[in-house]
Amino acid sequence: MADPVLRSVHVHPVKALRALSPTQAEVQPWGLAHDRRWAVVDADDTVMTQRHHPRLALASAEPLPGGGLRLTAPGLEPLVVPVPEPSATLTTGIFGKAVETVPAGAAAAAWFSAHLETDARLVHLDAPEHRRPIDPAYALPGETVSLADGYPLLVTASASLDALNALIARGDHAHEGPLPMSRFRPNLVVDGTEPWAEDGWTRLAVGEVTFRVAKPCGRCVVTTTDQATAERGKEPLRTLGRHRAIGGRLVFGQNLVPEHIGTLRVGDPVKILD
Repeated sequence: MADPVLRSVHVHPVKALRALSPTQAEVQPWGLAHDRRWAVVDADDTVMTQRHHPRLALASAEPLPGGGLRLTAPGLEPLVVPVPEPSATLTTGIFGKAVETVPAGAAAAAWFSAHLETDARLVHLDAPEHRRPIDPAYALPGETVSLADGYPLLVTASASLDALNALIARGDHAHEGPLPMSRFRPNLVVDGTEPWAEDGWTRLAVGEVTFRVAKPCGRCVVTTTDQATAERGKEPLRTLGRHRAIGGRLVFGQNLVPEHIGTLRVGDPVKILD
């Protein structure tokens, strides 16, 4: 088998929107540059995700010079959103925790409200001091994350997806497969490993950057959402429940914390350090 390499890189400028796939990305202490620095919140100032709003998958956000965004979605005119001016922050709820964000303004709120057909507005995580701590059970002192679910990066392996799809093909919802990797919304995808090899990783180097593996990634209903249509099925949760229930969670992929900053490039060698 060939040595492992970085197959692809994925960033999500707005949490829960469609992923972008650049050929390289800067690693910052709290995640990839441009990844999940923005989010959509509801009328209660709680972050909205595809768990309850699958139509978020149909919208895209392109980072612009200076940090702003260009938003696109079916049936709506594109909208350019600048980085909001520093102002009074909004206490925003995310998975039972609070983080301080800055609202992006009325035009963005109207755009997302129209797309989701409910009250919504766009917020920005502006300053490093507003980033939230990683779960202390899996973090070193001072480690933080942006608006990702819990950890700075998520890595998955192509061989593990192939193995999962083979299991789906033998199940009672085989017609839903094979599933693309986009269902799992990773930041990094690695080629050239054995299936499920990532279960045993504790540290790895991708090109010039090293990472600590924090914990396996427990999966939710978002993985059943077709990222191109926003329609839902039963897989992969049905098959993960039968074959990948680990520690009470349905596991696919590993959460990563960077040990230092640097640049990742598609094709970089991946070395398992521990």
